[in-house]
Amino acid sequence: MSADETTGRGAVGRRGFLRGAALAGAGLAAGGAAAPGTDTATAASAIAPFHGARQQSAIAAPRRTTVFTSFDVTAGNRAELTELLHTLTDRARFLTSGGTPEPVGVTGPPADSGVLGGQLPPRALAVTVGVGGSLFDDRYGLGKLRPRRLTAMPAFPDDDLRPEWCHGDLSLQLHADDTDTVLHALRDIARHTRGGMQVRWRMDGFTSPPRPSGTPRNLFGFKDGTANPETAGAREMDRLVWVGEDSGEPRWAVGGSYQAVRLIRMLVEFWDRVSLTEQERMFGRSRESGAPLDGDTEHDTPDYADDPKGDVIPLDAHIRLANPRTTATADQRLLRRAYNYDRGMDSNGNLDMGLLFCCYQQDLARQFETVQKRLAGEPLVDYVSPFGGGYFFVLPGVRDRDDWYGRALLT
Repeated sequence: MSADETTGRGAVGRRGFLRGAALAGAGLAAGGAAAPGTDTATAASAIAPFHGARQQSAIAAPRRTTVFTSFDVTAGNRAELTELLHTLTDRARFLTSGGTPEPVGVTGPPADSGVLGGQLPPRALAVTVGVGGSLFDDRYGLGKLRPRRLTAMPAFPDDDLRPEWCHGDLSLQLHADDTDTVLHALRDIARHTRGGMQVRWRMDGFTSPPRPSGTPRNLFGFKDGTANPETAGAREMDRLVWVGEDSGEPRWAVGGSYQAVRLIRMLVEFWDRVSLTEQERMFGRSRESGAPLDGDTEHDTPDYADDPKGDVIPLDAHIRLANPRTTATADQRLLRRAYNYDRGMDSNGNLDMGLLFCCYQQDLARQFETVQKRLAGEPLVDYVSPFGGGYFFVLPGVRDRDDWYGRALLT
């Protein structure tokens, strides 16, 4: 599927978007401040701040629930695209800061869905916004500004990609600790941007609490994300995640990051019939403790040099292929932010659940694609079926109340 191939583009009239944007501005004028008497320093700790040079929500620890949505942009020209991104910024700023929506008039519809009551809690929601390669086609004159490594996500050897679940002009991830918080935000943004963009595909996800401790588990029962780089270290994030001044990227892209999203169905009914020993050898870790098979605790470092033939941790074990831990592969690490999903049953009555995988890096080719190529043909491919996702570029952050998503790109 080509980078600019979409479904249903232009099906919604832009007049509704422009009207919605006007309503957004009216409601935000008085509603963007935190609710009176609320101590934002103690509310919903660990939610990433909205303002900043980078979208810190991308590297923040996953919240309990998420909605990841890909959109086709239907704005008719560059001016309407600019207006769309202004509106998206205004709504994201208000939804993350909290407060009381301003009524739009006696005869108008309610200013808010009311799902969260009359007052939005502060710092309960995080928002991450990215753009896909298809936004840089000839519609808006952005072709020369495309991030150098931003293409359509290819199909890898073990994929079974479905076009309706792939790609998009714009990515939006909403994450919070409560399902109603993310659903409220999705409805609000959809309402105010109607006519400017429309949903292409959407996946809801969740993270499990640590059981009994440490890293949360995926739906195969194994801890997921143990070997992530340390996000608290600015040097490590600058080396692996954020686009820097010397990256060769367009000037506007500095402070952004490449986002790879993969929708991966897990064949759990098949997996549950496999012996625990075989499961652990496929991953290279103990299911209970999360420790590498040559270690005792989750964060022990596997010693591949002491196991050159793979007698303890097989040479084709997932952790060994994903991160060989050599000097040559040190700059191929990426930051993964994975969620579980459950969509009930498929048409054949089989359980439909899996992994909403998302990762961030400086360079898709050097990091994500190199790792994917090493994983091709690993034993786990018999138990998973990647069917969707895409590549996006997470925009630089919104620095202050006068800034907006994509300002450096469009001005």
